[in-house]
Amino acid sequence: MTSVPLGLQGAYLLGERASHDEMRSRLLDVAVNLLQSDGPDSLTMRRIASEAGCTTTVIYTMFGSREGLAEAMYLEGFERIRRFLEAVPQRRDPLEYLTALGPAYRQACVAEPGYYSLMFERAIPGFEPSERARTLARAALNILDRAIADCISSGQLIPTQPRQIADALWAAAQGAISLERAGHLRDGRTYEAVTTAVVCCYLTERR
Repeated sequence: MTSVPLGLQGAYLLGERASHDEMRSRLLDVAVNLLQSDGPDSLTMRRIASEAGCTTTVIYTMFGSREGLAEAMYLEGFERIRRFLEAVPQRRDPLEYLTALGPAYRQACVAEPGYYSLMFERAIPGFEPSERARTLARAALNILDRAIADCISSGQLIPTQPRQIADALWAAAQGAISLERAGHLRDGRTYEAVTTAVVCCYLTERR
């Protein structure tokens, strides 16, 4: 019996995986665009399949249910934020690097309004992400925790749990972004002010 050469088999599997990932990404984008343009009632498997050019079976196979699809959208939103943060070039000065992450976070949220509405504004009534999803979502922001830990190690921020500072910074950022999205703020200047103020609260005295 002749077996398929490992190289060809591997290439086939990689191609199959890429096709799967491409379809998954397309379905999530179709769903989030429908959510933004037509509201949560538009998120039916039939409507999404029609817009994406596939069968409903494909959607059920990938996500299991409408709830599973919503949770996948939720996690995809955080994954996109993670990519924005990871694209920020490292700095030799830890505090400069931490400061550079702030604008990147705002840019990520502004660039993905559909995902943002699902993640932070309950755009799908009744949807509650599972504890596992919440844990994975917060893990997408671990880059912020690590940057803060480096600032603490370098003596630039006071010794405390990095997550404590990260959560305070996150809360300030979300408040400003939500006000901006609601039309109460014209631009990102308040965002910059409040996030800078939070970091200043934790600076060591020598700074």
